[in-house]
Amino acid sequence: MHVAAVMGTVFALIFLGELPDKSMFSTLALAARGRPLVVWAGAAAAFLVQTVIAVTAGGLLSLAPRVVVASIAAALFLGGAIYVLRENDEANAEGGADAAAVVGSHRVFATAFLVIFLAEWGDLTQILTANFAARYQAPVHVGVAATLALWSVAAIAVVASRFLQRLPMVAVRRTSAAIMLALAVWSVLSAIES
Repeated sequence: MHVAAVMGTVFALIFLGELPDKSMFSTLALAARGRPLVVWAGAAAAFLVQTVIAVTAGGLLSLAPRVVVASIAAALFLGGAIYVLRENDEANAEGGADAAAVVGSHRVFATAFLVIFLAEWGDLTQILTANFAARYQAPVHVGVAATLALWSVAAIAVVASRFLQRLPMVAVRRTSAAIMLALAVWSVLSAIES
């Protein structure tokens, strides 16, 4: 298959696979709280590392027990929900200070990186990337196309978060926490079904 066709196929399928994914909603929720470009940078770095891992490992990541992957994701999202709610309480205690003023760029970057990095373990797009790398035997092309697709979805989430920033921050934080809590429950149910 021609390199452009491989890259186009990988980009399209990874992009479509990531759109309804928990990582997109996590990026949206994190970016809505402030510093969207820092959130995008953290998410982009996590996606890059995960793509390198997927391409390097080939199909090996798909062998990890689904219950372990889902349990880690549940714990991550539960922790994220607690973090967002605690941050909400801290902002209210400081007279309603904006989250962007309270949380430094390094912390926002690290939070976005960790949330996305851990959420992507064993994710459909990571498994697809590993499978594409093994199938097409073109790891660099697959890696570039997958990374660009994931970065594009993260950019869409960041742009969409701008509309959420017009809402009261308390409502955005509570909604972010609710989304992460729902994703934690979904992950627990996935673990149980495995």
